[in-house]
Amino acid sequence: MQHLHQLLEIKNSELARLLRLSLYGLEATLNQARTEFPLDPGAKVCDDVLQELHSLLQPAPPQQNTGWEDAPDDLKLSQLREAFDSDSELSYYLGNSQLQSQTDSDLWNEIQRKLLRVPEDLAASWRSRTLDMAQEVGAIADHSNTFQLPFIRDEIIYPGLSGTIQTQGLSLSQQGLLNYKVTQDNTSDILAGFLYLYLKLIEIDPDLHHALKSVFSFDVISLHSKPEQRHQYIDALSDRFQRTKKTEENTDPLSILRAWIDMDEAIHSLVFIPPAERYSWWGKLQHESRRILKKVTDQANNAGNEVRIRQLSGLYADICALSKDDLQLDCGGIPGEVLTCLRVYARINQEESPGRVIFRSSR
Repeated sequence: MQHLHQLLEIKNSELARLLRLSLYGLEATLNQARTEFPLDPGAKVCDDVLQELHSLLQPAPPQQNTGWEDAPDDLKLSQLREAFDSDSELSYYLGNSQLQSQTDSDLWNEIQRKLLRVPEDLAASWRSRTLDMAQEVGAIADHSNTFQLPFIRDEIIYPGLSGTIQTQGLSLSQQGLLNYKVTQDNTSDILAGFLYLYLKLIEIDPDLHHALKSVFSFDVISLHSKPEQRHQYIDALSDRFQRTKKTEENTDPLSILRAWIDMDEAIHSLVFIPPAERYSWWGKLQHESRRILKKVTDQANNAGNEVRIRQLSGLYADICALSKDDLQLDCGGIPGEVLTCLRVYARINQEESPGRVIFRSSR
């Protein structure tokens, strides 16, 4: 197990990536077999193996604690924690859950990741406040030390810290995507960008959930506490990526459109509770998929088809006739309104395909 762990920790390693994917597959297979054969004589040992795999596949979060040890009750950023947890405007967008981190470096990353889910003006105000409070205890912003996520562009998402608190920030890296041997060919590059970015984000953010109907249709499921659901979501996302990429190799605009609708659904089904605000960093990231879908729709219409797609939003009562198998939450947003559109409504040459949303209960 020691050597497996060492290989998995090597950055930009194709061998490490293949090993991780293989271990995910093994874990999913054993979970399924464990369910099918509950009385098997190897069941208890299988549980121990699954626990070892689960521990092995839990990566280090995007921070490096380089010697600054913090006791839970002696955080340098304790005032920041208290201010963040007590802010009612943040609670409106993030729910009432309290920060969980036990060290300053973890706390910095947890807060900064949560700010990616609130409106950008609120996030900018709070990010400035976090830097001011960090400076008060002898830490300064460090833009040069970031955990890199593969995507189609370079972007500093938030900085790390140096000084009395040392931790990595988070960034997008085009080179990180090229390391996966992604070729830049129009829409396929953003497809691959979302795939590999999501795989990394799922590893580092324990707050992520999924709401993909083909995997589980009755609830929004935590990817952190339900590893079998995590593997199934990753498999579904990867499968839709491959199908969409293969479909784009032919010239049938309707086949391409339908594959993109499915892919867009998988992208938007990676969610938080409550879902990220539409004009947050997360909301804008996911909207990049919708912009591509709009282009694909225009191409289908230009080829002589009659296609209409609609992102469902607003009052749930106004759009529920256009959706199916919707999910309901009792937190976030305004009661009775749509929180996020998981799948767009589509009308393709008189054939209707319902959308799917998460909405806030009206009670």
